[in-house]
Amino acid sequence: QEELVESGGGLVQPGGSLRLSCQVSEDIFSRYTINWYRQVPGKQRVPVATIMTSGSTSYDDSVKGRFTISRDGVKHAIYLQMNNLKPEDSAVYSCGAHGPRNYWGRGTQVTVFS
Repeated sequence: QEELVESGGGLVQPGGSLRLSCQVSEDIFSRYTINWYRQVPGKQRVPVATIMTSGSTSYDDSVKGRFTISRDGVKHAIYLQMNNLKPEDSAVYSCGAHGPRNYWGRGTQVTVFS
């Protein structure tokens, strides 16, 4: 059973930054597309950023220009750099790996407060 482990969440004021990390296995890193998702209570989990094994990236319009997804081939980690955070960015952020199978992390809480 593959495991995805997120870290880096926390409390931040509007306009602040956080960097989330998703630690994966070498197999997942080399063969799977990784999405960062966020979910607020009572709503569905939605993808905010995607990175493919080629390195191609895409973003939801709500985070474009503020969030950056990247990957580190040495550490087998996928990052989500979040800048200029807004209160509406508050959510549980999780990573998902998509390929021959789907795997999910448990998530990390991000709270943006005034």
